[in-house]
Amino acid sequence: MANFKVGRMAEDMKREISAIIRELKDPRIAGGMLTIVRCDVANDMSHCKVYVSSFEGIERAKEAVKGFESASGYIKRELSNALHLKRCPDLKFIADNSIEHSAEINKILREISHKEEPSEE
Repeated sequence: MANFKVGRMAEDMKREISAIIRELKDPRIAGGMLTIVRCDVANDMSHCKVYVSSFEGIERAKEAVKGFESASGYIKRELSNALHLKRCPDLKFIADNSIEHSAEINKILREISHKEEPSEE
């Protein structure tokens, strides 16, 4: 039963953190196309790993992580208020390149599909 609660909490935290980052004024965060890929919450809900990805690449995601770390107190407070938590988990932000990787795969698949199309002559 606890796994359902942890999974639901992870999805709720992902949704709320995504909403909170739109309000942040830090130029490291506000400038680009950032996405919260997933949240991993510990079973005792004391820690949460937040994976951040950017369309602009891993370097942009690493820069955004620095902005998130400086705003983690604000994010925790807003998250606690939104989800009505007695104790908000400690947030650890991790840069992830999954969006960039999936864009590369999509590009390769499009190139393959264009090569396989028969020409009409």
